Amino acid sequence: MVDTRFFPFSGPMTLGALAADVGVTLDADDARAALTVTGASEPATAVEGELALIASRKYLAELPDEFAGIVITSAALESEFGQDVTCLVVDKPHLVFADMLDRLYGDTVRDLALAISGDSAEPKAEEGVVISPNAVIGPDVEIGAGTIIGPNAVIGRGVTIGRDSVIGAGVTIACAHVGDKVILWPGVRIGSEGFGWLDHGTSNRKVPQLGRVIIQDHVEIGANSTVDRGALGDTVIGEGTKIDNLVQIGHNCRIGRNCLIAATSGISGSTIVGDGVLMGGGVGTSGHVSIGAGSVVYGRAAVTKDWPEGSKLAGAPAQEIRDFWRELALLRRLGKGDQS
Repeated sequence: MVDTRFFPFSGPMTLGALAADVGVTLDADDARAALTVTGASEPATAVEGELALIASRKYLAELPDEFAGIVITSAALESEFGQDVTCLVVDKPHLVFADMLDRLYGDTVRDLALAISGDSAEPKAEEGVVISPNAVIGPDVEIGAGTIIGPNAVIGRGVTIGRDSVIGAGVTIACAHVGDKVILWPGVRIGSEGFGWLDHGTSNRKVPQLGRVIIQDHVEIGANSTVDRGALGDTVIGEGTKIDNLVQIGHNCRIGRNCLIAATSGISGSTIVGDGVLMGGGVGTSGHVSIGAGSVVYGRAAVTKDWPEGSKLAGAPAQEIRDFWRELALLRRLGKGDQS
C-alpha cells in the first residue's frame, strides 16, 4: 500500500466517482460504482478497497488466494479472474491506473519538492544527534541516537533514520526508512522518482512513483550513487550490503544482504539480487530479472535473464564465465585463421 507518511491521500471516494474523473463510465445501477476506494497497492498486498493493476498475464501469479482489492485490467484478461474478484475492465489499463493514482495522490512531484516545509519542522531526535550547518530537515522526521547529519543534507518529510548512522554532506533522502549504522557518502540520492513511463516515444506519460526505499542496518552507499523509490512497493537494500560510488539502483529493486556492488553499475527496475552477490564495476541488468544468492557478476557484464544461485557471469549478454572464455578463445583462433 502507499505510505501516506510520504504521499497524502485525497480519498476515500467511490469507484464510480473515481472512474468518472478519469473518463471511465460505470452505469448507475452497477454495484461496483458504490464501492469505496481507500488507496492503491501491488497485487500481492492489496486489501479491500485498494486498487491493483494487472495488465499482463505474468502478474496473475501475484494475486493471493484471498484477494479482496479491485483489479484494473483488460478485456483479454477478464476471464482469468474468479467471480469473487472485482474487476474494472478498460481499454488501456496502464494509462487508466496512472490517471487514478494521480487523482488519489495528487501532484507528487510538487508535494515532495515542498516536503521540507511545514508547521512541525523540528525533527524528533534522540540523544547525541548532530545536525551540521545548513542541513534541512523536513516535518515529522525521526533520527536515532548518535546519528550525524552532514552539512547541506536535505531530509524530506516523514523520513526515519536509525541510530549511529552517518549521512554525508549534500545527501538527499526522501520517501525512505534508513536503518542503524548506515553510511551514506556525500552526494547520495535516496528516494528519487523511479524512471517509469507509458506511451513510449509518443506522449511519454509519467507513471506515478508512490513507493519507498528501505535501507537496512549496516549498509554503506558510495558518493553520488542513487537509489530510486518503488512505483508502489519498496526498493530494498539488504543488511550489510556495500555499494560503491556512482551506482544506480532502479525502482522496486530488491538487493539482498551482504552484497558488494562496484562503481558505475546500473541495476534496472525490479531486479532481484540474492544474498551475498558480488558485482564488478560497470555491471548492468535489463530489469525484471533475478540473480541468485552467492553469484559473482564480473565487470561490464550485462544480465538479461534470470540466473540461479552460485552463478559466475561474464560478457554481454551475460553467460557462465566458462562459456564466455571458451567462446572468446574460439574467436581468437578463428581470427588467426586456425580452423581446428
